[in-house]
Amino acid sequence: MLRRLYQWVIALAERPSATWALAGVSAAESSFFPVPPDIMLVPMCIARPDRAWWYAFVCTAASVLGGLVGYAIGALLYETVGMFLIQLYGYGDKVDAFAQAYAEYGHWIILIKGLTPIPYKVVTITSGFAHYSLFWFVVLSIITRGARFFLVAGLLYWIGPPARVFIEERLGLVTFVFALVVVGGFIAAVYLF
Repeated sequence: MLRRLYQWVIALAERPSATWALAGVSAAESSFFPVPPDIMLVPMCIARPDRAWWYAFVCTAASVLGGLVGYAIGALLYETVGMFLIQLYGYGDKVDAFAQAYAEYGHWIILIKGLTPIPYKVVTITSGFAHYSLFWFVVLSIITRGARFFLVAGLLYWIGPPARVFIEERLGLVTFVFALVVVGGFIAAVYLF
């Protein structure tokens, strides 16, 4: 079943509409969606390594735009939508401490948490809630999200076909490690928030 799902994702990644889907997932992940865009970025870079840099750019731009939606949720709708989303991900009791940390370490929080598997939507919503500088939020989001997505795309571009062979031969292991990283990101966010 896992192999069929993988083949379906690879086939989907080769379609012209895949770029739009990647942008949608990337934007949604930065504001409310729990699945990271890597789930599409990796197969798309494997299926079309010649477009890896373009996919990283699309992922970055959409993530920053989605981050602005998350920021708006935190700044304008925190009492309704923002609080619901933060509590849904299990961080409701830590938002005040996180908002206070922005006063002293705001730049570092965005840079570090944007690179990790910690859900970025928590950063975007809390940035809005803390009324962090919108200018610096955008600049730092471009840097951190760009670094993350261009690193993934670059590795897959440079490794090329051997990456595809490695993933296809060890699909179960790769899927397990990816799931472990995502779950670990959620757990780390609870304890490191």
